[in-house]
Parts: sequence; structure tokens; C-alpha cells
Amino acid sequence: MADTPHTRGAGVPEPAPEPAADPVPRLLCDARELAADDPARAGALWRLAEAGRQLDANLVRLPPEGRVEEHVEPDLDVLLYVVSGDGVVDTAQERRPLTEGGVLWLPRGSRRSLTAGRGGLAYLTVHRRRPGLQIKSRRDS
Repeated sequence: MADTPHTRGAGVPEPAPEPAADPVPRLLCDARELAADDPARAGALWRLAEAGRQLDANLVRLPPEGRVEEHVEPDLDVLLYVVSGDGVVDTAQERRPLTEGGVLWLPRGSRRSLTAGRGGLAYLTVHRRRPGLQIKSRRDS
């Protein structure tokens, strides 16, 4: 008897593979609660880390009058949601205020910097996940 996908050697049946579980929506965190906890803590407060995801997301806190220096994201559009605090975004064209609840689109290729106000700034960024590093042979380069 020839082996089939569900038999192994000598016709011994192999268990059928488990069906893939349906993805289940779930609450990941309370961004306002995380932003309010320990106001002295700055940097990334939370990161999306679920396996198989298509997105990356980060909850970031800048300290009072902290700054993200001017930069350009060449590959990805980024959506920024102000969770708490205030500040400004400087672009090549203008300076715009950022306040709690504001949603800012940062298109790929745009030049920008962020500066927190006197009370600091907590914001969530969401963008398409970057592909992982890949090892290529010289022929693939």
C-alpha cells in the first residue's frame, strides 16, 4: 500500500492535521491606562507582538518637551493617534498642534519631527509590518 498524506510507513494512519483556528479579535491593551501609568516612564510603553500579524503598532510616550528628531520614513505610511498630552508636529510645510484624540496621517516620504508639550505626549503609531531580514545568495542580489 502506497503512503498517502495521512499514512506513514506500512500503511499506519497518521492523524489528520488540525484545522487552522479561526482568528479571534481580542482586546490587547488599554492605551489610556498605559499612558497614565508612571508618567516618568518614556519610550515604548507597548508593542504589537502577535505572531502572523500584518501590522506593527507602538504606544510611545515622550517626556515633557521631549522630541523625536526630524526624519523621513521612506517606505511606510504611518497613522499616529494622540492618546494623551499634547505637542506639535513639524513638517516641511508647517507646524501643526497635536492634542488628545487627534489622528495624524504621516505619508511615506514625508519629513517630520514631533515635540511634546509641557505635560508630555503619548501616542499610538500603526503601520504595515516591515518584512523580516532575509539572507540572500550572491545570485539574488
